Amino acid sequence: MSSVEEFRTEVRSWLRDNLTGEFAALRGSGGPGREHEAFAERLAWERHMAAAGWTCVGWPKEYGGRGATLEQQVAFHEEYALADAPARVGHIGEQLLGPTLIAFGTPGQRERFLPRIVAVEELWCQGYSEPDAGSDLANVRTRAEPDGDEWVVTGQKTWTSLAHESDWCFVVARTEPGSTRHRGLSYLLVPLDQPGVEVRPITQLTGTSEFNEVFFDGARTPASNIVGAPGDGWKVAMATLGFERGVSTLGQQVGFRRELESVIELAKRNGAARDPLIRDRIARAWIGLEIIRGNALRMLDGVAAGAPGPEASIGKIFWATWHRELGELAMDVCGAGGMLAAGEPYDLTDWQRLFLFSRSDTIYAGSNEIQRNIIAERVLGLPKEVRP
Repeated sequence: MSSVEEFRTEVRSWLRDNLTGEFAALRGSGGPGREHEAFAERLAWERHMAAAGWTCVGWPKEYGGRGATLEQQVAFHEEYALADAPARVGHIGEQLLGPTLIAFGTPGQRERFLPRIVAVEELWCQGYSEPDAGSDLANVRTRAEPDGDEWVVTGQKTWTSLAHESDWCFVVARTEPGSTRHRGLSYLLVPLDQPGVEVRPITQLTGTSEFNEVFFDGARTPASNIVGAPGDGWKVAMATLGFERGVSTLGQQVGFRRELESVIELAKRNGAARDPLIRDRIARAWIGLEIIRGNALRMLDGVAAGAPGPEASIGKIFWATWHRELGELAMDVCGAGGMLAAGEPYDLTDWQRLFLFSRSDTIYAGSNEIQRNIIAERVLGLPKEVRP
């Protein structure tokens, strides 16, 4: 048995033995559009994982990880999804900030923050998007000014996932007055539990609020909490986005496959599968899922070589559009009954929640329009989009 197979067997056995008792009811809970589900219980589960050494498996051992190879990390995420284990609550710290600090942080920053991410003692959120700087991140207007041995942060972030549950936020802010676009930005680590920080939930189509607006009004963070040099924020922020589209995407594919299989089962059960157009759309969805997996594996080759290539943008467009269309297919399979809520006042079925929340897939983490511009300009070498 290869080391990857042995590792996969170890992961599968541990999940089978530990998703029992108080944690058994957490199977399938959480995830996009459902982050409100059993949050405290999922946090306890993740700390249980940490105690057994199953968080941050891909990190180097000197930083608290297992030093798992890329293939082993893929196996971990696939087995986690196959076990229907609950959605992770510390994934932003583990998959985005942690690798960023390992790559760009100072020894002091790694010593201060990494152990608490591994132990799931501190939760993080991502302070990128703003009202006028969503997918166009270079338009950031949040500013940070030096004041003695601190940075003073003023501005607004929006669509900040899990900010209401987080202890810290990594914030892209403009630190050079008069700078524009990619220049003059810095990457700051800002505590949220302080005067000058207000978190306001944003109610989504699903009726839940996993996204937030975050207002900084003179919030402070030590001068040592800047990752990279002042003005290097764009480079660091782009590296974080590269980590975001890493090995965990393979686990995402398992979740997508489970959703598609459930739609197929529903179509067989309620007779929708007799419609040739529905059958054709199901076949196309299955083919699309195989393409998503193939592109994810191709993207991981780039990660193994040092950084994801254009496959990251191509993959984001494809899976986001595919998932949105799966939500539409699910509602058509449900038929007219899919338009009725499961209960008062706004109790949604799983299919309705999939349909509504997947509308956001083509917007968050880089909208389809922005991803197409990236591919056109940086991959195909086409002229930049004309700006007024």
